[in-house]
Amino acid sequence: MRCITCAAPLSRTETLCGACQTRDPSLALCRCVAAMDYAYPWDNLIARFKFRDGPGWARPLAQLMSQASDTPALLRSSDWLVPVPLSPGRLASRGYNQAWELVKALRALQPDSPPGLANALVRLGDAPDQHSLPREQRLRNLRGAFAAHPDHVARLLGRKVLLVDDVSTTGATLRSAAFALRQAGAAQVQALVIARTLPH
Repeated sequence: MRCITCAAPLSRTETLCGACQTRDPSLALCRCVAAMDYAYPWDNLIARFKFRDGPGWARPLAQLMSQASDTPALLRSSDWLVPVPLSPGRLASRGYNQAWELVKALRALQPDSPPGLANALVRLGDAPDQHSLPREQRLRNLRGAFAAHPDHVARLLGRKVLLVDDVSTTGATLRSAAFALRQAGAAQVQALVIARTLPH
């Protein structure tokens, strides 16, 4: 069982984790699906994909995402697949956005998937990699971290968006990105990730 809004593992039969029970249910991100826990051996594979010049891992990882029981419903209920963007500096140093690679791989595996919108969001600023930061600093870094690209606002208006990323740790990145999409007029934002980190 996982929390329906942040995909944190649940030990009981509730649908929301403790943190999400205290959040305003009207906030931007209404659902998140994770294919697996961020644990061995997936953590090493995702690190190779993300940090060690391994975009070729996108297809097998997207295959795992597509096999999650809730993924078909997510894809059917969405109008756009939107990757969580990297900052320009990080994109230049890495050479690819792993989230966009996952979108392309998902669409290749599921031809009836909604179209991808590569630059629907832009990342503002060049904060440190979130995975290395404590929870409170992650949350501070991501306030106002994203904006909808002006060229795509008309495409987002009234649409249902599925955000795609590799890993959700606290959910702060997804919530911040979802907030920017909702501000641009998206009717609904859900998320799909490869993995969700385990609570400490």
